[in-house]
Amino acid sequence: MKAPRLSYRRARSLEEALDALAEHGDEAKLLAGGQSLVPALNMRLLEPRLLVDINSLAALGGIEERAGGLRIGALARHSEVGRSPLVAGLAPLIHQAIPSIAHPAIRNRGTFGGSLAHADPAAELPACAVALDGTVELVGAGGRRRLAARDFFRGLYETALGPDEILAAVEIPPPPPGARSVFLELARRRGDYALAGLAAQASAGALRLVFFGVGAKPVEAVAAAAELGAGDWLRRLPAAEAALDADLDPPDDLQADGRTKRHLARVLLGRAVRALVAAA
Repeated sequence: MKAPRLSYRRARSLEEALDALAEHGDEAKLLAGGQSLVPALNMRLLEPRLLVDINSLAALGGIEERAGGLRIGALARHSEVGRSPLVAGLAPLIHQAIPSIAHPAIRNRGTFGGSLAHADPAAELPACAVALDGTVELVGAGGRRRLAARDFFRGLYETALGPDEILAAVEIPPPPPGARSVFLELARRRGDYALAGLAAQASAGALRLVFFGVGAKPVEAVAAAAELGAGDWLRRLPAAEAALDADLDPPDDLQADGRTKRHLARVLLGRAVRALVAAA
């Protein structure tokens, strides 16, 4: 199939892009990396009347250190994020996740902000943003607002992003003392969306376990983390695996049924705990 007939506008400023969204509402779509948008257009899953190209907006790009933490511009390409020494040093979880995103050709075009805004439940970066206690910066006609990543994702392909807003950047706080991380996923083939995945960060005072591919949005395994916090991790691992039943209720999908996904989540939890213990 081919994309529907539509108009195209290349935004020369952030204000121009916001004006286009305000004018056209749901009939306008932003074009950044286009790795999810273009296939959706070609399959007629979306039929907007206007594409607003924001690729030239330098204000939405870049990767920089701020106050000991990390700011990743929405237009930063996956490949750029994967090569960044700042990301490797300040957010190693993201550095570990990038190679699992599709294939090099897609990583060369896909954007960090686009992945979060699209909110695919099996995508890697939304789970990383939640596990790292990230903050999403949104900009609209009414100004800028900041929202915790855990509150940004609302449901299946659903976020808190308003129809007249643009995701500008993601902020990751400085690594806590003793921070160590592990990223794991299981897929049928390398580059496929995950059947189940886990983004985990441990520190001296906390453990964050965020699963993806097992729900409508990133799912934080609070009960499992609490079980591990009660004592020796390897000794408490069976109890933590059992606690996943309270954290996860994976739906059946075209890739696997819920029972299989629950089993895979337990496998990933065991691998992650052993890796985090070894890294301590």
